[in-house]
Amino acid sequence: MELTWLAIIASLCMGIGAVLVFVFAVKKDYFRNLEDAKYQVFWSDVEELVDSPPKKPGEQQEKDKEQTDEDSDETRN
Repeated sequence: MELTWLAIIASLCMGIGAVLVFVFAVKKDYFRNLEDAKYQVFWSDVEELVDSPPKKPGEQQEKDKEQTDEDSDETRN
């Protein structure tokens, strides 16, 4: 029976702690700008695309062909 009361008290303490953390976060304005967080993930990818020089249309295909040739040479040895 004592373990039951201990479990109830522990769960109430954790619940109260979660509510206090939530109130603290709301008061500190942590939930103010939720839309920006999802865009921050993609900003670095967009900057890489903007900063990189444009490629010629066949350039990527040539690099892929060279890579497969090198891979096949390694497997033969």
